[in-house]
Amino acid sequence: MRDVHLGIIGLGNVGTGSLTILTENASQIAQKLGFRLVVSAVCSRTATSKTLPAGLDGALVTEDWRDVIAHPDVEIVAELIGGTTVAREVVEAAIAAGKSVVTANKELIALDGVALWRQAAAQGVLLAMEASVCGGIPVHGVLREGIAADRLEALYGILNGTSNYILSEIEQNNSEFNAVLAEAQRLGYAEADPTADIDGFDARSKLALLASLAFGVQLTPADIPTSGIRPITPVDFRYAAQVGCTIRLVCSAESTPEGLFAAVRPALIPKDAILASVRGAYNAVWARGAYGADTFYYGKGAGPNPTGVAVVSDLMRLARDLRSGAAGRVSPFGFTEPAPTRPRPIGEQQRAWYLRFRVHDRPGIIAALSAILAEHEISIDAVLQLPKEDWRNLPFVITVETTSGDRVARALEQMSGLDFMVEPPLALPLEPGL
Repeated sequence: MRDVHLGIIGLGNVGTGSLTILTENASQIAQKLGFRLVVSAVCSRTATSKTLPAGLDGALVTEDWRDVIAHPDVEIVAELIGGTTVAREVVEAAIAAGKSVVTANKELIALDGVALWRQAAAQGVLLAMEASVCGGIPVHGVLREGIAADRLEALYGILNGTSNYILSEIEQNNSEFNAVLAEAQRLGYAEADPTADIDGFDARSKLALLASLAFGVQLTPADIPTSGIRPITPVDFRYAAQVGCTIRLVCSAESTPEGLFAAVRPALIPKDAILASVRGAYNAVWARGAYGADTFYYGKGAGPNPTGVAVVSDLMRLARDLRSGAAGRVSPFGFTEPAPTRPRPIGEQQRAWYLRFRVHDRPGIIAALSAILAEHEISIDAVLQLPKEDWRNLPFVITVETTSGDRVARALEQMSGLDFMVEPPLALPLEPGL
């Protein structure tokens, strides 16, 4: 069977990792496919033919991605540059030229993946995106085919390694957020501008994609309620431990009789839950099915080699489909027609809550807060106070019984105006069933 020729656009971390795997593991890849994957063209602003891995001496090296798509031998294009501007041009131009596409671009696929897939289908070419979520965890394939017969009811994930690394360090070393963030940047876990990671936007794009695969919906990422980890402090982990919990940035999507709830937010989860053991720059996905019950997927969420494995595996799958004539065998989203959907307002969701306050201590504070909670029909579960640290900035916690997020938000808004508050209260849900 004749070889399949590839074009690689983008030689950042993921592109470099993918090329390394394609060259160093070329023999085994050929043994698995029955033919070779040949890199015929590479686009990079920095690479030259002399800096490419051995075995690519004959490949075209260019700074213009259009040269890769126009190359007559290239059948599959790997878009590995990221973003939603030039990357969209690359993907659409490749599809229009009759080339199949592999992408690791979570942001673009979360925003316009269904439309791009339909463009590809109309052109008779393929689109694959395994590397767009959870790097080295083949969770797309699992949801798309591995447990396709199940009807998923809920999906929970730790989808951002940077945030998980920061929370793990705060918990384990009693470190302050800014110090851990600076160390994460030094180690390369966090970007110079960490906003997308620590404010939840990166995880939001990934959740939108996984929700499509799990529930057959087409979500707009901006419609998913999202909050990040900036407010989390060491004292929150100490209080969480008192109720048998830890804190993680939890991505959740749940199918309920009322509709689909989806959110990205810090939450308390029980310490004996398997997600609580996910530490450092790792990702995990927990899927709950009506028939198959709980399944769990864990691994490196990023990095050149784990993500490169996902990219090259997609290249292998598309190459196999092209040579066997199996194009369009299964939708990359798992459903033939993902339905445009808006999540239910997250304020309708019922949860128990952790409320952390910082106050200028004086008599009557608990009474004042209790009165506001009672006014909003919220029942107190417990009041927790660690030994006094600074009476001018005293942290303590009230946990409340299950109630709606809307009620909690209204109560906290009223509390924020009290003159003894040092800062607005922090509310974290307690995720049940984990």
